[in-house]
Amino acid sequence: MKLEGKKHVWKDYQKEIADDHYFYVRSCIRQNFFPGSEQTFLRIIRSELNKDIFENPHHTTCSGIGYHSDVVPFDTIQTIVARQFALMSEAGYKNLAVSCITSFGIYNEIIETWKEFPEELAKVRDFLRKATGREFEIPQNVAHASDIVYKFREQIAERGKHRLINQQTGKPLKIVEHIGCHYSKMFPSKGVGGAEFPHVLVGMIESWGGEVIDYPERRHCCGFGFRQYLVMSNRGYSVSNSRKKFESMEPYKPDAIVSNCPGCPMFLDRWQYVIEEMEGKTYGQNGQGIPVLTYEEMAGLVLGYNPWDMGMQMHQTNVEPLLDKMGIEYNPELKYANKDGKIIGNPVMASCGC
Repeated sequence: MKLEGKKHVWKDYQKEIADDHYFYVRSCIRQNFFPGSEQTFLRIIRSELNKDIFENPHHTTCSGIGYHSDVVPFDTIQTIVARQFALMSEAGYKNLAVSCITSFGIYNEIIETWKEFPEELAKVRDFLRKATGREFEIPQNVAHASDIVYKFREQIAERGKHRLINQQTGKPLKIVEHIGCHYSKMFPSKGVGGAEFPHVLVGMIESWGGEVIDYPERRHCCGFGFRQYLVMSNRGYSVSNSRKKFESMEPYKPDAIVSNCPGCPMFLDRWQYVIEEMEGKTYGQNGQGIPVLTYEEMAGLVLGYNPWDMGMQMHQTNVEPLLDKMGIEYNPELKYANKDGKIIGNPVMASCGC
């Protein structure tokens, strides 16, 4: 196919991402997994890109995990989402910026439902009015936070102090990108590149100097799957999904894994630790695990942010091998210090007391 033809086809896989004035909705589980990532995102948007982004401290979880686990009814989650939209409308914003992949899928599912079934929209407006006295407008633009970082990836590269380059060899770092299932598999048109060619993380990696690693299980689930993990007896399914990915990517010797989903980096990070404890098996080089990053952390490292200020000590698979390759300066003695520099204690191996 000629280059012009390829460009024309690729247009069908693009999405509109608002330039500015975002109403930001956080993720409930990210606050527990990697709490520094959302603060890093806000710092980048406000301080590096000089964009207007607002969050209301009274917004709540979207309840998506409960919905997908058949605990929260559809009428309930529609009303919860309507309340989020009411907070956005009251603040004078029209562009929704979503931290969580599950929430991103939920918002798009409900907006699409209202388009196809206007009686549902009327019903939910009535529910919200009776419950809270609020009214709402549907967002004009819904973007995942990774979409926004992708949109401004070149500006971030221009301001960057580091590249995704191995300082020891001068070669691009080999990065595995993992796209959250709810980003574009449910509604392909809502994600950059759709479900077939998701480009949102690829674009960041390539713009910042890295090399994207393709491997057989690239689009395989991370293993979260809600019921695979929430039901304790099913957790073997979760770790086996992650293990399948690790075994598939290992021959390519990746330097890091990056994901745009709250759950995916947590499980790809945690299960490496679990597998090492269970089997003595590691998938990185020199007996180490493969560092796992959120896309905000990756952007922050490129911009020269302190890894401990971004909360990267929360990872169970050490990130130091990647920091060393990138030539990033860090103080190992402050890894477990609070913001005032006081050491709060190193983690120890859990014990059942048997």
